[in-house]
Amino acid sequence: MPVDSTLVGRTYATKTPYEVGREKIREFADAVGDPSPVYRDPDAARALGHPDVVAPPTFPIVVAFQLLNELFADPTTGLALHRVVHADQKFAADRPIHPGDELVATLTIESVRQVAGTDLILTRTDIRTADGAPVCTARASVVHREEAA
Repeated sequence: MPVDSTLVGRTYATKTPYEVGREKIREFADAVGDPSPVYRDPDAARALGHPDVVAPPTFPIVVAFQLLNELFADPTTGLALHRVVHADQKFAADRPIHPGDELVATLTIESVRQVAGTDLILTRTDIRTADGAPVCTARASVVHREEAA
């Protein structure tokens, strides 16, 4: 059964802020295999004009993925994680992320459409500081296939 297009416009929001720490930034940089010292060494980051280490540009997925998981776990959507393929991910940064930032986010389902027996679902996650300053917009495309007959 196709995913219901009335999901368009539905939102999911973080319940508590995600506090960014130096160690989380380093762990993320290690996980993605980026050896840049600006993710680990405050002096290297300061030399580039940052107040402290800076997070890699894809770090916001840490916050966005929490909401994607919430979307997939919502029994009212008809989505099943085992039938989902992550097709595309894009980030548009408003500013760098630093240790001490407290991030909140809202995921919005932007579109749902059927193509060749699969559902294409586009989401937008607006990530801000806890006081409302824009940090990043993350867009994800997922493909959801129907249950085999």
